[in-house]
Amino acid sequence: MPSSSQKRSPKHSTSAKNRTPTVAPTLVKERLNSIYGLIEWRPRMIAIDELIFTVLTQNTSDLNAERAYDSLRKVLPTWGEVIEAETSQVAQAIKHGGLSNQKSIRIQQILVEILKRLGHFELEFLSNKPLEEAREWFTSLPGVGPKTAAVVMSFSLRMPAFPVDTHIHRVSKRLGLIEEKTTADQAHPIMEDLIPEDDRYEMHVLLITHGRQICKARIAQCSRCPLANECPASTL
Repeated sequence: MPSSSQKRSPKHSTSAKNRTPTVAPTLVKERLNSIYGLIEWRPRMIAIDELIFTVLTQNTSDLNAERAYDSLRKVLPTWGEVIEAETSQVAQAIKHGGLSNQKSIRIQQILVEILKRLGHFELEFLSNKPLEEAREWFTSLPGVGPKTAAVVMSFSLRMPAFPVDTHIHRVSKRLGLIEEKTTADQAHPIMEDLIPEDDRYEMHVLLITHGRQICKARIAQCSRCPLANECPASTL
């Protein structure tokens, strides 16, 4: 298993950290609030469930991941049973999520490592740890990268991590919040530097919603965007 030092979130340069974004994050939040409303944090799953679900979302849609997760819990209701099952049985249970052979191995590895460390699957204690300490705990698990760690920390543990998915990565580049060459993994710490802790969950939800509804990958609907006048990628 890779060591925690090998799997830390990519460091961003001083220039990237100190650069001024093209559009101020406060303006982005204000304008997106005006069309999507205020966003309040709501717990989705307990941390261990969120962790496994997030692994299932990799390289597939949330809908397919939900089908795979529901099937897994129906076939193998406890995480202990997932560990004890044949990997092929786990793969069959999660087939709707794609890459089931790889994900089944990874899920079992994660669960085994957590059980080895803790003797149980209750991860809520991590919410009392400093942000970076909790992040390192997650990213030292087999195959858990900065996005997966940030999703669990934000959605289950109510910690001020900022997950960057494909929608947020695209929208942030178009708005000039991050540079064009910035990768999704590099964007996590940059976005956390830009956005105050208390706003990170809300900004995550606002940006991902905007990416799905208006600032779409193939054709951005700039005529509907409240940031069209400020956005450097606007077609208006």
